[in-house]
Amino acid sequence: MKLAGIILIIVGVLALVYQGFSYTDTKKDAQLGPIEIQHQETHNVPLPPIIGGVCIVGGVIALGLGTRSKM
Repeated sequence: MKLAGIILIIVGVLALVYQGFSYTDTKKDAQLGPIEIQHQETHNVPLPPIIGGVCIVGGVIALGLGTRSKM
């Protein structure tokens, strides 16, 4: 339970710091024999700050439950 709590807190902090991620997609436009025409598109995926907050709160709760069950 402690490990899950620590991971959730780390993910929450990263979500608050970076506020999203982006990825690049390569698409083929045309192919004429051995010649290919391609282009790349960059897509941005925003993450709302509430997701980071929920992860941090969930991690703190998981840490609290993990330490309580050992007593």
